[in-house]
Amino acid sequence: MCFNETNGRISKLMSMIKALPINLSNLQKTVLQQIVRGTTNPYRLVRRAKLILAAASGESNSSISRRLELDRVQVRQWRSRWFEEREKLSAAEEQQVTEKALMVLIKGILSDRPRPGTTKSFTVEQVVQIVEIACEECEKSDRPVSHWTPSELADEAIKRGIVEKIAPRSVGRFLKRSDITTTSRSLLVKCQN
Repeated sequence: MCFNETNGRISKLMSMIKALPINLSNLQKTVLQQIVRGTTNPYRLVRRAKLILAAASGESNSSISRRLELDRVQVRQWRSRWFEEREKLSAAEEQQVTEKALMVLIKGILSDRPRPGTTKSFTVEQVVQIVEIACEECEKSDRPVSHWTPSELADEAIKRGIVEKIAPRSVGRFLKRSDITTTSRSLLVKCQN
């Protein structure tokens, strides 16, 4: 069986799956229309709001997919996510939340979920201690250097037991981020002057 045959079968199976019904209250519809009309809303959010409005009007996943230039899997995913959250939306309306509060809830539903990734490896305290080392004179640390480099700072942070391991690149990012008042000079340069 070749790739095109498999793709065709998957496509047929997907078209046979019945789309989840989307029912919107008047308030939900109003909020979604406001999102679509909003000039400062991100494009993804607007497109997803259009998707839900189209689904509620009875449009098929294939039709929505073609019109909004989305993959059918994406259309099904967002329709499914809205369907899963319908009880939360109904409960919010039963509690008579404001239109503004409902807008926040709907934007949350239509936003990307956090993606898995690496957790933060360093605490704020550790970053502060590393920046503090950068502000010290090198001689204080018995280092045979005239100025701090990210590599030297990383080694010193490990030596002092602030962190178990750290890449010089991470140290460089800490120092660059720490420079709030000016973007042209790094904290390391400012501390050495």
